[in-house]
Amino acid sequence: MFELIKPGTKIDFMKRKWIGFLFSGIVMLVGIVSLILHGGPNYGIDFAGGTLVQVKFAQPVAIDVIREALEEGGLAGGSVQGFEAEGKGEYLIRLQTSATDLGGLSTTIKAALTKQFDEKSFEVRRIEIVGPKVGKDLRTKGILATIFALIAMLIYISFRFDFRFAVGGVVAVFHDVIVTLGVLSLLNIEFSILILAAILTIVGYSINDTIVVYDRIRENTPKMRREPFEKMLNVTVNETLSRTILTGMSTLMVLIVLFFMGGGVIHDFTLTLIVGIIFGTYSSVYIASATVLVWENKFPKKKR
Repeated sequence: MFELIKPGTKIDFMKRKWIGFLFSGIVMLVGIVSLILHGGPNYGIDFAGGTLVQVKFAQPVAIDVIREALEEGGLAGGSVQGFEAEGKGEYLIRLQTSATDLGGLSTTIKAALTKQFDEKSFEVRRIEIVGPKVGKDLRTKGILATIFALIAMLIYISFRFDFRFAVGGVVAVFHDVIVTLGVLSLLNIEFSILILAAILTIVGYSINDTIVVYDRIRENTPKMRREPFEKMLNVTVNETLSRTILTGMSTLMVLIVLFFMGGGVIHDFTLTLIVGIIFGTYSSVYIASATVLVWENKFPKKKR
């Protein structure tokens, strides 16, 4: 029978922990620099406020022509983006203004586009409006939700395992979140409610993968109490390596299918999850377990 990861592997992961730390540090630094240069995440209308309009044309048209038509119709300052995942001829229009009358706004947009295009050649498919105050409130609650999730995990892992394991788990999750935000910033992907949901999903996935390793560490501790702590960690990571990789790959297969066939609405959502799952699988080995080892070397426990 074919086995992707054969049992009995003896890869010395802990020996290469500083290489992992260096790689993660570089990736995080690049992401943080990108966030600083962009003035933070590229908040969508969910968090920044404004209006999102999805328009479908019978034939593809130039984005500049759509923008000019909106400006002539009194809707200046907006951005137009091709909605390629849904096929050619579909566009997303983002306006900074927030109107309260959906019908009136739809009429204004149609009137602006009708001056440039035939009325039957396009269709306004969706309009979403979020006020600036609501957007700010959602942004604050999203940040608090992530912080409270990290605190809750720190408390739970400290109670369930040990404080050093809690530190490793939270560091790994923090690493995954920062890296994912950095990739989103580099790709200039809008940070919306869906992206926040993806980030919280990554937090849950990452800590679950880490706890599987921690649980095996706890099982091996009494069996290998005479062995060096580093060796016990290496044995544990190798024992759980097959499960870690197979779980990550099966999840990625589903996400890749959704990325290419799920449509434009969940395109950025699935991309965020793909990045998070890849780095979440990596961090359970090279960040969480390695952090526990560093903590043990700095603050050794007398009895294991």
